[in-house]
Amino acid sequence: MTDLNAAPSRVPWPPILYLAAIVVAAVLGLLYPLPWITEPLSDLLFAAGWLAVAGVVAIYYSAMQTLKRAKTTIRPDRPSEHLVTSGAFSFTRNPIYFANTLLMIAIGLITANVWFLALALIAAFATQKLAIVPEEKHLQARFGKKYIDYSKKVRRWI
Repeated sequence: MTDLNAAPSRVPWPPILYLAAIVVAAVLGLLYPLPWITEPLSDLLFAAGWLAVAGVVAIYYSAMQTLKRAKTTIRPDRPSEHLVTSGAFSFTRNPIYFANTLLMIAIGLITANVWFLALALIAAFATQKLAIVPEEKHLQARFGKKYIDYSKKVRRWI
């Protein structure tokens, strides 16, 4: 029998994973810089990076406001009080993790550091295994059919 008040995880993995990935990407970029695309495409990628940052801000804001209105936790190591399906959660079940990944990609495009792009994918994969899968089990146990129906309509990432 599953404890509905149990947290999906004891460790708040996503912030740790993304912070570690950012540090590793920055260090690798300094120690082992990889070649980057030349102008004019590099200028377009730089601009796309800043557009992605704007998207990240919008996604974070929407997700935070939606969680606040629903009076549920943002913490991945705490049990969810309510199933949130509106705002940013209406187009991705994991808008904050998606925004974290997009932020790493944006940093890579802005700084011309390929390591950010590679480590964004690794951080997303690790987040899925260490955080998303346990969170989904928690949400399904806690909200049952309501969560199953939601997960059929809204993709895990995008």
